[in-house]
Amino acid sequence: MDTITIKDIARALNLSTSTVSRALRDSYEINAETKRQVVEYAERLHYRPNPIAVSLKENRSRVIGVIVPQIANLFFSQVINGIEAVAYNRGYHVSIFQSHESYERELATVQQVVARKADGLLISLSSNTVDVSYLRQLQEKKLPIVLFDRASKDLDVPSVTADNFAGAFAATEHLIQMGRRRIAHVAIPASISIAQERLAGYRFALEKYGIPYDENLVRHAGFGPNEVEPIVNDLLIQSPDAFFAASDRLAIGCLATLKKWNIAIPGQIALIGFTNITVADLLDPPMTTVEQPALEIGQVAAGRLIDLIEGKQKTVSSDPVKIATRLVIRASTQAGL
Repeated sequence: MDTITIKDIARALNLSTSTVSRALRDSYEINAETKRQVVEYAERLHYRPNPIAVSLKENRSRVIGVIVPQIANLFFSQVINGIEAVAYNRGYHVSIFQSHESYERELATVQQVVARKADGLLISLSSNTVDVSYLRQLQEKKLPIVLFDRASKDLDVPSVTADNFAGAFAATEHLIQMGRRRIAHVAIPASISIAQERLAGYRFALEKYGIPYDENLVRHAGFGPNEVEPIVNDLLIQSPDAFFAASDRLAIGCLATLKKWNIAIPGQIALIGFTNITVADLLDPPMTTVEQPALEIGQVAAGRLIDLIEGKQKTVSSDPVKIATRLVIRASTQAGL
């Protein structure tokens, strides 16, 4: 079927195109009966506004760019679901890109977003991103930017993250309350903002309960497929009675290595992760983890960005939005569950 236009509606109803256009916008200038005729006819013929024409008229693309380190990561896919839901409801399309944890690829991807005339940018920084001056330059050119999950203290833009400090504190405190004292922490790369926040929460819990912080019990793992096992093997020399992994991906690696050594979980060593992936309760044993509010992070981040685009926030606050996490206790830390 041919796409119906405002001109087609105007011709059929013997009205001017400007009258039809104003009627579809519910203008006060058009009387109620004319509006009714126009709207009913448009609905009957499934009229939809031409997005290109609308963009030209509003001088906006109604597209927002979203850059994540990796779409295959369940957390980021859930964040994208939240972003898309809000964007769709507010009349925006979403273009999604991956940096694959590469600063160079992130930089090239942001350039693509700008070249495509996106109205704004949502970005979670790659693990290799240290210099954010290119984003600062875009901010100075008035491109609305909101960071999510991974932020930077060197960039004065809004950010939306989980409360990583509180989540890590709750995880570590739970292990301490279960009688654990030598808690190993397998962290994500130190360059990522959330790594520092989770490490700080871990250290604060130890301090609260009078347990000395031991650097020998902390290791940082990258995103390679075979990085966790040697780290766990090295940590086992320190005789830990628990592992707190800064992501469920790392926690599953810990679980696999501990099983290779026939170590009873939680009898000999307790294990806790961070994310609450969908299979966490299907593992053997089911894994205690900190649930990140991924969907809500996406929704809030998208809402803030669109508010900036539409001028609903006249001043840009750099105060971060931190969304509460939830500790989900299962058998990997508490026998009998």
